[in-house]
Amino acid sequence: MKRYAAFEPPEYLAWAPNEAERERFDATISKHADRAAIIASLSEPQLLDLYGGLVRTRLIDVALKRFVKRGVISKAWLGTGEEAATVGPVHALRRGPNADIVAPMIRNSGACNEMGMPAADVFRAYMGTGDGPSHGRDGHYGDFARGILPPVSIVGDCAAVVSGIALAMRAQGRDNVVLTWVGDGSTKTGVFHEGLNFAAVRKVPAIFIIQNNQVALGTRLAQHQLEAETSFANWPKAYGIWGGVFDGNNVLDGYALTSLAAERCRRGEGPALLIAETFRMGGHATHDEQEARRTFDSELFGMWGRRDPIPMYEQWLVARGITRERLESIEQEIDLEVGQAEEEALASREEKMPRGEDAMSGVYHQGMQQ
Repeated sequence: MKRYAAFEPPEYLAWAPNEAERERFDATISKHADRAAIIASLSEPQLLDLYGGLVRTRLIDVALKRFVKRGVISKAWLGTGEEAATVGPVHALRRGPNADIVAPMIRNSGACNEMGMPAADVFRAYMGTGDGPSHGRDGHYGDFARGILPPVSIVGDCAAVVSGIALAMRAQGRDNVVLTWVGDGSTKTGVFHEGLNFAAVRKVPAIFIIQNNQVALGTRLAQHQLEAETSFANWPKAYGIWGGVFDGNNVLDGYALTSLAAERCRRGEGPALLIAETFRMGGHATHDEQEARRTFDSELFGMWGRRDPIPMYEQWLVARGITRERLESIEQEIDLEVGQAEEEALASREEKMPRGEDAMSGVYHQGMQQ
């Protein structure tokens, strides 16, 4: 994949094939027989669709960072390095007609695009345009028509919301699944535990992914959780529900484990708690990237930099006979798609900002006249 010196972590700019990491990637895929069988069943179009999802998610982040540097927006919350923890699970769901539902954190913005939201709408949401998903009211974006629940600012609260949605869908006799992510830091919120407990007791068709990127804002995981338990591996058992750990930088591993979880949910076997082990390669947002570098030592950034999910997956695809020219063609198509989306959003910023008189449109309050 093409690199962007001004917008990507230095470890990614210096990325080169590493035999130990390649072996680790391959071993992860073959470690569990049930996951390996799912991966082996993927068609070439499905494999390339996963690749396109990773590239699209990264290029949207690059565009957002470019907007920040140009002063178009003040900051952005990026998922650079964590794309596989979003794209793999989303592709394991039903998309399009009768779509499943996703409730992403803002760092899982790639879920929106992979569920069908145009990239231009992501940019419009950040710019607060009147034709954006929230019509300029909020930077948290979603699209119910495509099965995307907008993020809740109080991360962790979606656990309860998702449990309720899943319960409602089961009551309606639907076989849909609801998926949400929560960061390692937000696992310490009370609502997360309440939502998970409710889901377990009522056996609702919900999948919860703890996205363990090792840090909550500027607080390292070891500072808010016992070091002996930092993997979260025992948490599903603690709630009495099915679950497992996947490599959050391996898109195939995330796809396979989520596929198993979704199948169980559709069979009425209750919720799943999955753990994505990954790493945040930048700051909490673009305004505090240097804080991230002060929080962790350079060796940790170096290790996770070698595990960049995009070139690791590219390497795997090429080893299985997919040409680099084919991958470059996909990247070029998505680059054009994102570039066009940037232009559309910038045009909206010039021509379609919200009008003051529309401030109360679509807002409910008691006694409001229609």
